[in-house]
Amino acid sequence: FSGCRPRVPLGTEGHGLRRSELGDGLRVGLEEALVLGKTNLDQFATGLVGTRSPYGAVRCAWDPTLVSGGSSSGSAAAVALGIADIGIGTDTAGSGRVPAAFHGLVGIKASLGIVPNTGVVPACADYDCVTVLARDLDSATAAMKVMTGATATDPRSRAWPTDVPLAASPQPRVAVPRGEDLTSLSPAYRRAFEETVAGLAEKGFTHVEVDISGLLDAATLLYDGAIVAQRYSAVGEFLDTAPDGADPTVAAIVRSAAGPSAHRYVDDLGTLTQAKTAARELLREVDGLLLPTTTEHPSIATVQADPVGINRRLGTFTNFCNLLDMAAVAVPGAPTPDGTPFGVMFVVPAFEDQIAIDLAARLSEAPSPSLIDDGIEVLAVGAHLRGFPVHSQLTDRGARFSGEVTTSADYRLVDLHTTPPKPGLVRREGDGAPIAGELYRMSAAALGTFLAGLPAPMGLGPVELSDGRWVTGFCCAHDAAEKGTDITEYGGWRAYRDQGLLS
Repeated sequence: FSGCRPRVPLGTEGHGLRRSELGDGLRVGLEEALVLGKTNLDQFATGLVGTRSPYGAVRCAWDPTLVSGGSSSGSAAAVALGIADIGIGTDTAGSGRVPAAFHGLVGIKASLGIVPNTGVVPACADYDCVTVLARDLDSATAAMKVMTGATATDPRSRAWPTDVPLAASPQPRVAVPRGEDLTSLSPAYRRAFEETVAGLAEKGFTHVEVDISGLLDAATLLYDGAIVAQRYSAVGEFLDTAPDGADPTVAAIVRSAAGPSAHRYVDDLGTLTQAKTAARELLREVDGLLLPTTTEHPSIATVQADPVGINRRLGTFTNFCNLLDMAAVAVPGAPTPDGTPFGVMFVVPAFEDQIAIDLAARLSEAPSPSLIDDGIEVLAVGAHLRGFPVHSQLTDRGARFSGEVTTSADYRLVDLHTTPPKPGLVRREGDGAPIAGELYRMSAAALGTFLAGLPAPMGLGPVELSDGRWVTGFCCAHDAAEKGTDITEYGGWRAYRDQGLLS
């Protein structure tokens, strides 16, 4: 990276918070991490190119004639070069996802407020997100996980809601844009995106084309509408003093943000409210939206010749996410025809971050890490097991499979002779056997709706596992169990089914 220049304002004037104010959760989660240092970036996080810094442009890790992407340019380059395992950046308009795409990295932009912005110099305070870049999804998720959680030091921070989904559907259905929505893509990127979409089926996806023109229209409000006034609110008065080292492109953008009128700002907020509703409806029948992360990979020389126009184009598919309160996970897609990286992202409504991670993992053919520890563990021992008739009652509620388990040796299993076939689990201390089952985790709200729909004689109650843990599990009324057929000797419902003995 380029050498430092003295007295250059890169926002460190805003870093006045003491470490004790940054939140115990973050410090505990990262207590064994080795912090290497600060990285270069587009000044005041204003840019998607990585060239708007008085410290010099950050170059692409694999081709120094190309831009690194920004604004989190140094973080992406450091990870791509193997200097760091994790890069921390921000993402207001794509500042984490675009450099991730250029370098073949994973970039996680969580729902607004899920990672507190405590200590972050604002760009657009209502739409800023701390983001993570890594070489693999597991590392990125692990870093993101320890940073999440509401805190009193950031009034915009948010906790996971009680109905947060904890898993994507096992047969995910995703939306992809129509061809006419992709005209901004370079030929190489268009080909790579088409190949990515063509490969969805073999990875277990189904997909449907949707009209994303409304999302693309909303994206223009970030810089071309009155919302840009938030950038002036953040650093405008400081840049008005013409400080030494101010990037001319950044300064021009921020100073122009003083112009929009208050009524135009209110109008644009109203437009965004309508666009949010339309976006939710657009994605109501799918698990997520698959998009190209950006449009092309420009050279440094090309950006220097047209710094505003190219930057605007690079944000075509990223700018709307925070404006519409959506989350996104960027991962590599199919490479371009000449073998260079091409990135895609899964975009989901707020708080469906885990779904986006699951979709990204499936596309990458990698195990899906868990981002969210919230939820209640639920033991299934019968018709809700994988491959059985009502398993979808769990997956439709976003339940996440945790693993195969067995109960303690104090339970008996009974075939209740119902339709569809279901067993009953009853506790018989000292007169039972271990019963095989599957452990799931689901949100508190999902568990409530699940319990409300259980038919008699089924219920939920505490069940002891073989490792001594107590979890919520399926049980049944004792009178129903007495009328059924004891099948404890088979050790589980699946083994009983495999013997061809289901009634």
